Amino acid sequence: MSTLEVSPVEPLSGQSSHSVINDFSIQAATVNGSGSQTANSVLMRAIFQMGIPVSGKNMFPSNIAGLPTWFTIRASKHGYIGRRKEVDFLVAMNPETAREDVMKLDSGAAVVYDAPLKLSELRSDLHFYPVPFDKLVAPVCPDAKLRKLVRNMIYDGIVSWLLAIEMEEIQRALVKQFGKRKAKAAELNWGAAKAGFEYAAKTFTKTDPFRVERMNETAGKIIIDGNSACALGAMFAGVTVVTWYPITPSSSLVESLIGYMKRFRHDPETGKATYAIVQAEDELASIGMALGAGWAGARSMTSTAGPGISLMSEFIGLGYYAEIPTVVYDVERVGPSTGLPTRTAQSDILFTAFLSHGDTKHPLFFPCSPEECFSMSIDAFQFAEKFQTPVFVMTDLDLGMNNWMADPFEYPETPIQRGKVLDAEDLEKLGGFARYKDVDGDGVGYRTLPGTNHPAASYFTRGSGHNDKAQYTEREDDYINNMDRLAHKFEVMRQHVPAPVVRIAEKARIGFVAVGTSDYAVRESCDQLKNEYDIDASYLRLKAFPFTEQLTGFIRRHDRVYVVDQNRDAQLLGLMRLEFDPELIARLRSVRYYGGLPLDARTITDEIVRQEGK
Repeated sequence: MSTLEVSPVEPLSGQSSHSVINDFSIQAATVNGSGSQTANSVLMRAIFQMGIPVSGKNMFPSNIAGLPTWFTIRASKHGYIGRRKEVDFLVAMNPETAREDVMKLDSGAAVVYDAPLKLSELRSDLHFYPVPFDKLVAPVCPDAKLRKLVRNMIYDGIVSWLLAIEMEEIQRALVKQFGKRKAKAAELNWGAAKAGFEYAAKTFTKTDPFRVERMNETAGKIIIDGNSACALGAMFAGVTVVTWYPITPSSSLVESLIGYMKRFRHDPETGKATYAIVQAEDELASIGMALGAGWAGARSMTSTAGPGISLMSEFIGLGYYAEIPTVVYDVERVGPSTGLPTRTAQSDILFTAFLSHGDTKHPLFFPCSPEECFSMSIDAFQFAEKFQTPVFVMTDLDLGMNNWMADPFEYPETPIQRGKVLDAEDLEKLGGFARYKDVDGDGVGYRTLPGTNHPAASYFTRGSGHNDKAQYTEREDDYINNMDRLAHKFEVMRQHVPAPVVRIAEKARIGFVAVGTSDYAVRESCDQLKNEYDIDASYLRLKAFPFTEQLTGFIRRHDRVYVVDQNRDAQLLGLMRLEFDPELIARLRSVRYYGGLPLDARTITDEIVRQEGK
């Protein structure tokens, strides 16, 4: 039972005096395991096919079935695809949450609901559309066992009539969703959608203002989730060994990669796989295998989330100290411990940057979109071998598991670069080499790969004290020299990490710094601040750690710089404080959100207005 209350207002009646076109959010509140994902995906895709920029956010429980789930679709003629805090159009299908879902709505919102719930009795300031779903689905789906899965498609038809979504696009989206092999399932669901549309057309008088109109803003674009984009990027980067242990929300990354590799990575003559994908017994084993493969000369990777990163700590230290390339995807979720495994966060930044005991620093890449999941995956594999070190690609559940509108990915033209690898011919010319000697002044030694046919090729890969010849030592000067070289290598990385994206507002006295999916909320917040409060704000989106001089220059340019974090402890801000001098630190401010939902622009805007005293 909801404990929320609203003040009484005048009842709504008649047609709305104005229309809200292509600028609203739809939330479908259903039950996990009821087949609602199909209905929601079809609805979102139909809007997308009408040329309207759109995004979908799925908030689902961490059990298999039975708990509430919410899917939010945002249509934005302005191209905003971050989460919108306000819900304009609610589809209330879950009896357990329906009352609370309705009571949270702003006045003037629309509600499609299962008629027996009698939600119209709760408020008089909303537009209500009751639907007898059970009555409508029975003739469409004679099989009682299938009805709960088909039932949700009825609201696709209802919403299509109310919002003027073209039913031809619903049908196209259904065919896309089910494919040719499941034509019967598509036809069954199409019947349910038509039944909903016909009922709405015959029964309702539309009173809410929301509707869609065709645009041409999605031509040539695709819809894809970030995990699939990362998987494609890894394949195009030339990955050959993949080791993993399933964990939400990263599992679908490797699951997608398995499908891609089976399709594209087999020898055309023998039909044999040219790759190995191994499901390990746990995350510690998976990173150990990935490092072993990287040492042996394979392009290797693993994929995990925060709890898995914690378990990988010891082996990551080996990769750093023995200088072994591999790529680790961290699809971040809410912690600590099990935390909220199906909610999003950016809460692994600080401990991943310094993961393992002793003095360690690791490069972190922060993609913000499917396009960057693809391109920066390729960059990460190149970077790992160039600098002979583990590289972390830091995404989050929002980016990894949700559907995003994206441009088609650019085919990579840069050839694979293996870094400083000596072959037998090189060794013959040199006569030998010192594995950990800094020959070129960049902190990166030369390496050989197992199987190199030359007597000078072998060396010991040590996680214990070693000198530049990879010989065991506990000499003070050898250890200090080695650690100083590793620190210098990290400094050299600053000139080679992906550069930040900078947008300068010439009159701005404040700026934003953010990473990853915070980008969408920050960019929209900049527009809100300008349009609603006449506040100009610059923005720098970091793509990587270590930080570059562009960040320090950005901070010096502004009186106050707001660092946006999706975690409680302001981890990105904390990482910056560890790097900068007091004069720069004094300019930094914090904006934090850690509720587990994708960050929205209004939360940022309200906090900036509060801190700026407007």
